[in-house]
Amino acid sequence: MAMTGTDNTRTAISWSGGKDSCLALRRALAAGLDVRTFVTMCEDDGSSIAHAVPAEVMEAQVARFGARWLSVRVPVGGYAAAFTATLAELRSSGHATMVFGDIDLKAHRDWIEPLCIEAGIEPLFPLWGESRRAIAEAVLAAGIRALLVGVDTTRLDAGFCGTRYDASLLARLPTGVCPIGEDGEFHTFVDDAPGMASPVKVAVGATRLVPSRPPASPKLIASSPLRLVDGILI
Repeated sequence: MAMTGTDNTRTAISWSGGKDSCLALRRALAAGLDVRTFVTMCEDDGSSIAHAVPAEVMEAQVARFGARWLSVRVPVGGYAAAFTATLAELRSSGHATMVFGDIDLKAHRDWIEPLCIEAGIEPLFPLWGESRRAIAEAVLAAGIRALLVGVDTTRLDAGFCGTRYDASLLARLPTGVCPIGEDGEFHTFVDDAPGMASPVKVAVGATRLVPSRPPASPKLIASSPLRLVDGILI
């Protein structure tokens, strides 16, 4: 586990709302870091990029962790600029470290690290270098409950969308599909986990097929829209 930082250091986390972010959060907190700012890169409508979780659902999830949600709207083609500006904002507000849930995709880490360092923020990778199977097992062992909310239909049947991420799902994944979806096969949303004041009660809508967003190659993504039950934040 690649983790330094110091106890009580004001820390942000790159937050997708999914299982890997949640496991990284658990480890950062266990290491004594003060993680109170959850940063999510979002579409123009406020939904999370890649996972496509509505803003009100993300806000409710983060509220249950007792944290502040920093939603960053990203225009098409403007991801790098938005991320760089966010790092500067975090540093100016006293954040010294930022946690990421990256596991083994070196190109992405190589992109993140110099931007963080230039902004004066230490990037931390508590999951880095562990086997993907070990991460999957750690998620389940930690009591992190998640739903599949997005599926790449070129890699996995759309019928997996909306299902619970559990041992049964792992057993049913086709050969060649990563058990944590690290190659983009699927994305998750955590609706319950240790550290949350209560579960996020969501209704899962009918699965729909939507085109991928650049710079991803053209494909259809199966998406299961979520909505808060009764619109309750907490």
